[in-house]
Amino acid sequence: MKIIGLTGGIASGKSTVTKYLRQQGYTVVDCDKIAWELAEPDHSIWQVYFARYGSRVINSDRSLNRQAVADIVFKEKNELSVINSLVHPLIKEEMMAQVEEARARGEKQIFLDVPLLFEANYDKLTDEKWLVYVTRDTQLRRLVARNSYSREEAIRRIDSQMSLEEKKKLSDVIINNNADRKRLRRQLDEQLEKLRLEGE
Repeated sequence: MKIIGLTGGIASGKSTVTKYLRQQGYTVVDCDKIAWELAEPDHSIWQVYFARYGSRVINSDRSLNRQAVADIVFKEKNELSVINSLVHPLIKEEMMAQVEEARARGEKQIFLDVPLLFEANYDKLTDEKWLVYVTRDTQLRRLVARNSYSREEAIRRIDSQMSLEEKKKLSDVIINNNADRKRLRRQLDEQLEKLRLEGE
């Protein structure tokens, strides 16, 4: 089974790509969804945050206060790397369990949707790396429009991740999403056709 790592950056359009892949019948293991589920009260990631930050990141209903966590990790750069080192092994374990389930079903390809594919070394788990790419200007414009961030806040969010230019050098397939949906789908169809031919 071929394991394809799919990554991008904030506001690069990766969610649009994963939605299309699923519509075409491919299994996409969503790293963020796994992280979200493991952060439910008393689950493994919730326990990591509570152990490190205490009740200041826990809401009155015992759910994780994600904004409080974000305020800490995006303002204190060292905290982001510490948290990643604690959380990623937990996510990786669940991700690989889902990969094995797909292998048992006899699937020929599977996509791992991982925002931090390179930063957290998930790329080592994959056979091929796909990047949903946009220019920094496009990324900034879309993020401000989508999330109503100030320009400064949007820049801070973008800069907390590896740049798309760096990711581009490490990727096998570049999906350019600077234009419209039609061009995006055309590129995806071409790559999926290659995958189908490989799998025959």
